Amino acid sequence: MVTVSASQKAFIGVSALLFAASAAVTTVWCASMSAMGGMRMPGGWTMSMAWMLMPGQTWFGAAASFVGMWAVMMVAMMLPSAAPVVLLFAALERRSGRLARTAVFVAGYLVLWSAFSAVATALQWALQLLAVTNAAGPALGLFGAALAGAAGLYQLTPLKRACLAHCRSPVDAIAGRWRPGRGGAFLMGARHGLYCLGCCWLLMALLFVTGVMNLLWVALLALVVLAEKLAPGGTRLARWSGVALLGLAVGLAAASQI
Repeated sequence: MVTVSASQKAFIGVSALLFAASAAVTTVWCASMSAMGGMRMPGGWTMSMAWMLMPGQTWFGAAASFVGMWAVMMVAMMLPSAAPVVLLFAALERRSGRLARTAVFVAGYLVLWSAFSAVATALQWALQLLAVTNAAGPALGLFGAALAGAAGLYQLTPLKRACLAHCRSPVDAIAGRWRPGRGGAFLMGARHGLYCLGCCWLLMALLFVTGVMNLLWVALLALVVLAEKLAPGGTRLARWSGVALLGLAVGLAAASQI
């Protein structure tokens, strides 16, 4: 018979392996796509070769590949900050002997972020085709300033504070929202994912400017998200990061006019 201690260690081990695998795949993807270079396009901008169809590849296959890339990256960036809620859910489930529901809860959380990944892929593709994220000089600077400004303002909104408060309190995230059955576990995981999305979506959007394959920025944003949700002063950090993003927006806008 599996003991509580052994089951807890097994769950933590599987979660750690999932995070490590996601981080490793993200690292490899970042390195390989950064090395692809680009193709000069009419108008003087460059499209990354990563967006070009490979021989025998369909548009559906290319889109699926990029959605998968975003989804794996989101797992690596978001799963650590969701660990307290998942571990609390697992502890409650162990008492009733329904360990399988924990995996369903995590699946609901990850499905929500996979849906975000599909939207992010479509937006990234559109921005590439419009040459927004490939532009140079004032065009890229103004786009970056607008996005950084929007992210900074959002960090200071009541909606951000409400979503962050939910994510920072595992008990509140589960208490009063308990649902029976595996379908209920899935909905609970997706609901928690929705709050996490509400907390971080504009921070993730900054990757459109910094570069989706920029491993340094991926790691930095992941650390900011982790600190906001788990650090003792996470709420203050969210406000100060908003102020910093507003300052960055002003700097980018000024630099684009030089």
